[in-house]
Amino acid sequence: MIGPAYYMISPETLMKTRQKISGAQGVKLQVATYGDSSHTPLILVHGYPDNHQVWEGVARLLADRYFVIAYDVRGAGESDRPKRVRDYSLDILSQDLKAVADAIIPDRPFHLIGHDWGSIQSWESVTTDRLKGRILSFTSISGPSLDHAGQWMQKQLLHSGVKGKVKAARQLAKSWYIMLFQFPVIAPALWKLVMGKHWENYLAKAENIHNVIPNPTQTADGVHGTKLYKANFLGKLTQPRQRIAHCPVQLAVLLADNYMNVELFDDLHQSVPELYRRDFAATHWAPLSHPQEIARWVDEFITGLNTGKMPFDLVKI
Repeated sequence: MIGPAYYMISPETLMKTRQKISGAQGVKLQVATYGDSSHTPLILVHGYPDNHQVWEGVARLLADRYFVIAYDVRGAGESDRPKRVRDYSLDILSQDLKAVADAIIPDRPFHLIGHDWGSIQSWESVTTDRLKGRILSFTSISGPSLDHAGQWMQKQLLHSGVKGKVKAARQLAKSWYIMLFQFPVIAPALWKLVMGKHWENYLAKAENIHNVIPNPTQTADGVHGTKLYKANFLGKLTQPRQRIAHCPVQLAVLLADNYMNVELFDDLHQSVPELYRRDFAATHWAPLSHPQEIARWVDEFITGLNTGKMPFDLVKI
């Protein structure tokens, strides 16, 4: 099990391979791998406005025990950037994940870890048949299922009292940027004129994360990633469907998350038959601020599933 030995990373895990594979619609996806390919595979899916480099610390810590795969989702990093909004739908993103798995670990099962939009899009694969039987477990960090979020929001606004409406209002206040991203000009202009140049400063001030490795594609990642919101949010939140997870799920709740209220996950157990929850005092970008903790959570969860002995702070819901 990963412990203090995280600080002693073997030279082999420092080796990182890169390759391009074909995703859905022929879109080229940049994939990075770490560690021994004979080990149990993990696939890490990043969020917005990041690319796979947000996982660098976590990936290297896990690569002694696992074969770690991280990729730039369409629109980010060195992957292709489709121009049409509809090419960023959750169904197509799920096809991309399958394409990565089929290309790098054909026919092999794997554990899935997602952060932010990487978690949001991964729920599509965890609750549909495309990768059923291959996803051994899912660790979700700060990214709800949009179907579940839509059901939760409708419950609070339409079928709850004042307390429920206050919960919904708190989440809507934290999600102000989602409405901004629906406009085709404003958000891209902000990224090109302001945010792309000052993203590192934003992380330092808002998230207390310093010494971030500069991302040469940050502005482009921010601009093109807004299509994720345009393609998916309004439809899912207004017409959510009941989706049931087909694998065990570890829910990592970040108690100081600036974008997510913890109440949003209150009813998740109704959609996840085998749900485990872990609360942690961190802000949204925990993969950058707490890579050691995330690596430990992933390892403990997988080890617990294999042995039947979960850590004391991982509560089954």
